[in-house]
Amino acid sequence: MKVFTIGFTKKSAQQFFDTLRKSGAKRVVDVRLNNVSQLAGFAKRDDLAFFLKEVCGMGYVHLPDLAPTKEMLDEYKKCKGDWKTYESRFIDLLRKRRIGESIPKEAIAEGCLLCSEDKPHHCHRRLLAPNRRLDGITCFPLQPASPPAFPASGCGHAGVAAHAMSICGKPGRRPGRG
Repeated sequence: MKVFTIGFTKKSAQQFFDTLRKSGAKRVVDVRLNNVSQLAGFAKRDDLAFFLKEVCGMGYVHLPDLAPTKEMLDEYKKCKGDWKTYESRFIDLLRKRRIGESIPKEAIAEGCLLCSEDKPHHCHRRLLAPNRRLDGITCFPLQPASPPAFPASGCGHAGVAAHAMSICGKPGRRPGRG
């Protein structure tokens, strides 16, 4: 069984949907904790479901049991937590949720796991397929043919550092960097 993975950040809508369309996946399996954020742009839940159907002829399903907890995600992303610790905690969470039993194989089969991270290296979607304990899963990370160019500087939002400090108690830490 093939399972693809993709992140929507650092991609234009054209790159994102072209990549999905060419993959052969039948549906997008949204594994994000928050799939309605205004920051998600074209990947907001209702918009994404519409675009997938109209542009790619694909289905959409949100499976929040495949997402980390808010506390776990905040500790890793906003407080600059350690990847190994996050990985271990997330795998333990999957075991506790018994996702191998609670999520039907058909919900994921020939699907594409979606999260926000551009690349799978430090994203929970990379940890999902091997830990479902399903026979025959082959996972393929998708990347567009030519990634967009971005300026080297960050986004410059003044409130980001203050928000991170309120959550983590660590000055100078910026969420989403890691």
